[in-house]
Amino acid sequence: MSRILTFLSISTILIVLSCKSTEQTEVNRGPLHVSAENPRYFTDNRGKAIYLTGAHTWNNLVDMVNDDSVKLFDYPGYLSWMKHHNYNFFRLWAWELLNWDTRGNNEKDAQVLRVFPHPWARTGPGNALDGKLRFNLEDYDDYYFERLKTRVRMAGDSGIYVSVMLFEGWGLQFSPNAYANHPFHPGNNVNGIDGDADGDGSAVDIHTLADEKILRIQENYVKKVIETLNEFDFVLYEIANECQPSSTEWQYHMIKLIKNYEKQLPKQHPVGMTFQYKGGSNQALFDSPADWISPNPDGGYRDDPPAGDGTKVIVADTDHLWGIGGNSNWAWKSFIRGLNPIFMDPYDRSVLTGSYDDAWVEPLRKSLRFTRMIADSIDLTSMVPKSTLVSTEFCLADIGESYLVFLPDTVSVSVNLQEIQGTYESSWFDPINGDISQPELHEGGEILDLRSPFNTENNIVYLRRVED
Repeated sequence: MSRILTFLSISTILIVLSCKSTEQTEVNRGPLHVSAENPRYFTDNRGKAIYLTGAHTWNNLVDMVNDDSVKLFDYPGYLSWMKHHNYNFFRLWAWELLNWDTRGNNEKDAQVLRVFPHPWARTGPGNALDGKLRFNLEDYDDYYFERLKTRVRMAGDSGIYVSVMLFEGWGLQFSPNAYANHPFHPGNNVNGIDGDADGDGSAVDIHTLADEKILRIQENYVKKVIETLNEFDFVLYEIANECQPSSTEWQYHMIKLIKNYEKQLPKQHPVGMTFQYKGGSNQALFDSPADWISPNPDGGYRDDPPAGDGTKVIVADTDHLWGIGGNSNWAWKSFIRGLNPIFMDPYDRSVLTGSYDDAWVEPLRKSLRFTRMIADSIDLTSMVPKSTLVSTEFCLADIGESYLVFLPDTVSVSVNLQEIQGTYESSWFDPINGDISQPELHEGGEILDLRSPFNTENNIVYLRRVED
């Protein structure tokens, strides 16, 4: 008997799942850890491989507003939107600067967004360069950490995993006047901290090991975050978003800090390292002590993703592959190759206003939703990428038991079952229109030539062994 879908066909499950979310909040599941049986995925106390997918947006932790609007981010609405799309993962964004000048993003209608709150308390004495009280980098803003804790709790109550971003490096490099808007500028803090000790104006040394005083402040902040969130199961950590390549040893240091500090606490959580922009290498990510990584486009992660081999859990993020971009085929290719795809979603366009087009955004969102539905309907613990078994080269397989195949840009596929005996049932799914086929039976022992009954490209076919 098959170890997957022993009593329901994939078509039946998809019909059910298209009507309602599969999400069920469970207690006492424990934090995520890398699956020993299939290290392409995380698991929890239940032991089943957990596929992560979803969408994230820049202002889901800190508010970002322009002078014409004081509308704050609707976080409960965002969680409802996530659940509607059947997503189970997002990055909770940090932003180190006091503002975001979107001229750095080449926005046609650029704006300067005020960003708040921040981890450190603005106690003064004296005013910072933005006219508000200076930061005390030895004191914390209780409101920031209460917001952080509340938002993580709310996500967990909705069955959604949160990657808590600790630092943010893109803005410091590319947002105009970035350093003047950083708490580590000497004009913005009362502690005498100068993040640009070498005077070159860039201050990217903030994200290196160069200054022991800055490192101590950062370490204490990280420990404060850990202490705030350690009680929760639905937490992952990400060291930083798109810091420069010279941050490598600093990021390794922070990964080790988190792991060592949590050893003395009740719960331990996965730690991630993501693409270093510009010029970072994927090898630096694979060489890291991180549990999960997000690569850059090198190696084909946009169009022909390399199969996950279990060296790291790979979260394929459109943010690091396109910035703003992606497509439906990318979502399916990444899923079938054993990756965990997520989308940098413009969402309500309140931050980057010119980056939204329903023509490509909605199909991508829908495809991510459907990958999650299928992933929750099968046992990924026993399924691995097996490109050589099918003519399209996109196949997740539990050899002899089940085969999930993607057909990019074609309507037919050959599946090699020459060395496998038994009866198999095939079901087809069109991820664009949501159409589902009636199951058909096939005998193993040969190469099966299958054609989509929808006569359209970019379909999914699922083969499973049925009872003899």
